[in-house]
Amino acid sequence: MNTKSKVALVTGASSGIGEATAQRLAKAGYKVYGTSRREGQAGQRSFEMLSLDVTRDESVEAAVQKVMQLEGRIDLLVNNAGFGMVRMTRAVVPHMRRQKSGRIVNIGSVLGFLPMPYMALYSATKHAVAGYSESLDHELRTMGIRVSVVEPAYINTPFDANLLKPDASLEVYREIRAGVEKRVKEVLVGADGPDVVADIVLKAANATHPKIRYAPGLASRMRLLRRFAPASLLDAGVRKDLRLEA
Repeated sequence: MNTKSKVALVTGASSGIGEATAQRLAKAGYKVYGTSRREGQAGQRSFEMLSLDVTRDESVEAAVQKVMQLEGRIDLLVNNAGFGMVRMTRAVVPHMRRQKSGRIVNIGSVLGFLPMPYMALYSATKHAVAGYSESLDHELRTMGIRVSVVEPAYINTPFDANLLKPDASLEVYREIRAGVEKRVKEVLVGADGPDVVADIVLKAANATHPKIRYAPGLASRMRLLRRFAPASLLDAGVRKDLRLEA
């Protein structure tokens, strides 16, 4: 099957990484259905938009069934809207099993393998995304389905610019947290745009032998440091970059 006959479903495609990914896939020849909680108008987008709330089973089922009715297959699922990753996968995999083929690309984060102060719970979810993806790939590989996780570092999008907002802030951490937030915003100004992630998603989707984990841009260097640098050196580097005291 060539790329021009493949169907992709991309969640969270109204902006940022999701929108860039959907556009990149469409440019490469995929028939792309992007999703967001508000369907909206396609406008100048090169792909169709569907209304989908990834936190609701009935919404997920309705969107997946609509794509199946229109196209008869789903060849690629890009889980960009993180909260619905498991729900979306459960809805799409049965169709991929019947096809005996399919690709799932989950969008994780460099925080899935590197620490970040004041983002402990977010980091924990990204570790979970990586573990889920690796386990799922082993489970589905014999059925012709492959799973990859893409783990970018700083990406200049509105979503990432607002990540450092705790649900309940503690006064004892106020000053040091403000310093970390300031540093992150500085880095984001010169960070890669979402296209760098979109290119890697396309690479993972089309690879004959896809890797389980991909680290685009700056994240690839961070992964090398994580793998080969002494733990003490990496720890010191993280704290130095974030302007934290030793």
